[in-house]
Amino acid sequence: MAAAWAYLHEFNMASVTLRLVLAMVSGGMIGMERGRKRRAAGFRTYILVCLGAALTMLLSQYEFTMLSTRWSALAEEIGLRTDISRFGAQVINGIGFLGAGTILVTGHQQITGLTTAAGLWASACMGLAIGAGFYECVIPAFVLIFLCIRVFPIVDGLIQENSRAMHIYVELESLDNVGTIIGRVKSQNMQIFDLDIERGREKRGQYPSIVFSVRLNQRRSHAQVLSTIADLDCIRVIREI
Repeated sequence: MAAAWAYLHEFNMASVTLRLVLAMVSGGMIGMERGRKRRAAGFRTYILVCLGAALTMLLSQYEFTMLSTRWSALAEEIGLRTDISRFGAQVINGIGFLGAGTILVTGHQQITGLTTAAGLWASACMGLAIGAGFYECVIPAFVLIFLCIRVFPIVDGLIQENSRAMHIYVELESLDNVGTIIGRVKSQNMQIFDLDIERGREKRGQYPSIVFSVRLNQRRSHAQVLSTIADLDCIRVIREI
């Protein structure tokens, strides 16, 4: 057992792959819990961020190892004294600003773009590894990131559909109908733990809206919940966010 642990602490293909997979699983477990509570950053976002962070640490270790072994003669020849990992740090900081530009709050009070921002950041980390020639890490990292973006949306959708927490956006004719809608929500055996009312502007043709944060006391289909509330004549638009 001690020999196996020592082997995994070394810098080799098995160790690199295990670290990346462990980052994916650990980030996914935390993100799954956040996804069940209908938070903006959920399953895939946590996986991508955790993968990118692990990839960056592995890249720093790789650069240090190469400078100490294969690149040592070249480093002495050109008089390299700086920490080359700083270049990668600047790239990661810069891509953070780019990713922040993809995060938006829609008119329905819905946050979008978090997974895109996390994907950009993880891809930037992978690009640094490619530029450094860290092929042993790039291949499993690419497979795991692609898996997260292409396949895991199905898992993410199942998590959210079976969640007892819901965020419901409702656009109504008048604020006078707020009591009616609240009564219908409570009649569906749901607990309201947050309520955000936005007054419309008649001059701009905007109608008042409400964002309900509710918890289902018993597991039900989200589509069925929305359909039951949508039966009210005073509701113009209803959707889950």
